[in-house]
Amino acid sequence: MNKQDIAALLDFLRASEPLKSTLRSGYTASGRKESTAEHTWRLCLMALLLEDEYPELDMLKLLKICIVHDLGEVINGDIPAIDQSVDHNKNVQERNDLDEVTSVLPTGLKTKIMGLWDDYDLGRSEEAQLAKALDKLETVLQHTQGQNPEDFDYRFNLTYGKKQTDFDKNTRTIRRLIDQDTEQLSRRNKI
Repeated sequence: MNKQDIAALLDFLRASEPLKSTLRSGYTASGRKESTAEHTWRLCLMALLLEDEYPELDMLKLLKICIVHDLGEVINGDIPAIDQSVDHNKNVQERNDLDEVTSVLPTGLKTKIMGLWDDYDLGRSEEAQLAKALDKLETVLQHTQGQNPEDFDYRFNLTYGKKQTDFDKNTRTIRRLIDQDTEQLSRRNKI
């Protein structure tokens, strides 16, 4: 890799740094809002922990998809599912933002990242479908661990991402266990 390409990588990494402070709707156990980077980290950890359950999948590809799946939030941030309207196409905006952020990269790297993101968005591969399932599972898991506001809608959490988390028996089992925690929190908070 030449010096110009390395400089381009650094430019891309600098442009991606705001994901460390891009806040999501979920709260951490300490009561502060979770960042997109923190969500992505635990999503990757979930994929790693489940590696032995999916010997037929390309785990490196799965991890790459997990890493890039929210890169499109670097410019305009995260739009919580509960706030998304039918008129607003979050995926188009995120893809356009990702296209802009990756524009500094050498063509081959840009194409690779955009291809991984497109795979995730469209759920083309089994790795992308599992990444989508784990993405939803990580989100609902966080909602059971964080210090949520008093008016937090746990009922929404019980239906959020059901289609994606129905990927296979493992994701369905994980979902059932998380939903049990969500139901307990819902009863406790009477919401």
